[in-house]
Amino acid sequence: MAGSVLQGEGFSVSFSNREVTAWGGLALLKQMLDSMGFRQAAASWGLPEPGSNRGYAPQQLIEQFLVSIWCGACRFAHTETVRMDSTLVRLFGWARAAGHKAIMRLFARFDMLTNERVQAEVYRWFFGKISTLKHVTLDVDSTVITRHGAQQGARRGYNPNRHGRASHHPLLAFVAEARMVANFWLRPGNAHSANNIVRFLESTFAHLGDKSVGLLRADSGFFDEAVLSFLEGKGIAYIVAARLTQPLQRELYQARGWWALEPGLELTELRYRAVGWEHERRLIVVRQSVKRKTAPGKTLSLFADDPDIQGWRYSALVTSLDLPMVEVWRAYRGRADCENRIKELKADFGLDAFNMRDFWATEAALGFAMLAYNLMSLFRQAVLRCRIQHTLSTLHGLVLAIGGSWHPDARHNRLMLSVPRRKRAWFAGLWANASAPPLIPGLQSG
Repeated sequence: MAGSVLQGEGFSVSFSNREVTAWGGLALLKQMLDSMGFRQAAASWGLPEPGSNRGYAPQQLIEQFLVSIWCGACRFAHTETVRMDSTLVRLFGWARAAGHKAIMRLFARFDMLTNERVQAEVYRWFFGKISTLKHVTLDVDSTVITRHGAQQGARRGYNPNRHGRASHHPLLAFVAEARMVANFWLRPGNAHSANNIVRFLESTFAHLGDKSVGLLRADSGFFDEAVLSFLEGKGIAYIVAARLTQPLQRELYQARGWWALEPGLELTELRYRAVGWEHERRLIVVRQSVKRKTAPGKTLSLFADDPDIQGWRYSALVTSLDLPMVEVWRAYRGRADCENRIKELKADFGLDAFNMRDFWATEAALGFAMLAYNLMSLFRQAVLRCRIQHTLSTLHGLVLAIGGSWHPDARHNRLMLSVPRRKRAWFAGLWANASAPPLIPGLQSG
C-alpha cells in the first residue's frame, strides 16, 4: 500500500515513510525547557512511581501531558495526537510515547498530601527561574466548573450559568505582572469563596519563594475578617471588594462628600466596621450612573423606592492603602485581567475539561495544566517578547504549527523546519531567546 497512488480530480495522493510533524515550532519550547533544566527538576519533584517496572517514567508522562496541551489537547483522549506524532516523540527523546490511559493512571496515584507536596515543588522551581520577578501583585479569584458526571466533590452550589447543576469551585491566585498562576486548589461545588482562604494564601506565599507580595486584590467573596486580619498581620497591602450587606447599604445611603471624577462617576470614602470586625477600616465607595454604557456595581435594594438612589449603581472597596481614592479604584480595576486568565485557562488549557472520577486525581491533572499555562506564558514573554499576549490558539498559527521533518541522514539528528526564507532570521532570534535564562522584558530586578 505504501507505493500505491490514489487518484483525485486533477491531483493524486501517495504515501511516505518519512517522519513529518505539523508542530515543528515546539522545538522552541523544547529548547526553553532544556535551558531551564526541566527534566532534572521534574526528577526531584517526587512524582508517584509506576507500580510496574514496565511503566513509563512519570517525568515523561508529565512532559507528554504538557506537550499535548500545547498542541491543543483539552481532554485526556486528545493526548493521543502527540503519541501518534513520531517526529515529536523523537524531538523530546521519548523511547516510545504513552497512551492517554497511562497519563490518567499517573494522576490517579496522587492523593491530597502528594498534590500539595509536588505542586509546592513545581511552583518554587518555576518562580525561582524568573530572577527578575521580585515584587508581585497577587490577584485571588474563584470560578465555577460545571460537571456532568459523578466526579468526587461535584456538588450543587453557586453556579450562575447552570443553576442547580453539580460543579467544582476552585480557587486560583495570579501574579498580575507576569500573567501567571501562583496557586490552584480544586474545591467542592458547595464551598464558599472564602473557605480555607487563609491556608490557601499561606500556600501561595510559599510557592512564590523569595518574591514579596506588595498588593493583594480580591472580589467580594473574600470580604472576610479572617482574610483581612491575616493580611494585616503579614503587612501585605490589600484591596478587597465589599459585599453590599444591609448594614453597609445603610452606610452608603448616608455617605456624603461625593467627588465627581467625571459625569456619572463619583467617589467618596468612609470608615466602616462590619459585624465581627475588630476595628474600623477604610472604605472607598464608587457610584456610577445607570445611564453609563458600562456601569458595574449594584443598586441599593434597601432603598429601591428612593428616586435619588435608583439612578446609581454602587460598589465599595476595603483597603489598607493610604492612597487617593481614585488611585485605589484604578489599582483595583487592574484585577479584571484575571478574569481573562480564567477564560483562557478554560478555552485553551482544559480547566473545565480535564477531569477524572477521583477528586485528587483531577486536582493533580489541573495542577499540571496550570504548569503548562505558566510555561506558555513564560514562552510568550521571554521568547516571543511580543507586546500583545496572544492566546495559545493564536500562537498555533503564529509559531507552533510549523511543518517539520528529520534530515534523511539519521546521523545528523537534525529537524528540518518549513520556515519561509524571510522569517528565518526571526526564528533564529527566538531560538537565541529560548536558549538563554528566562528574561521577561519590563520586569525590574531588585
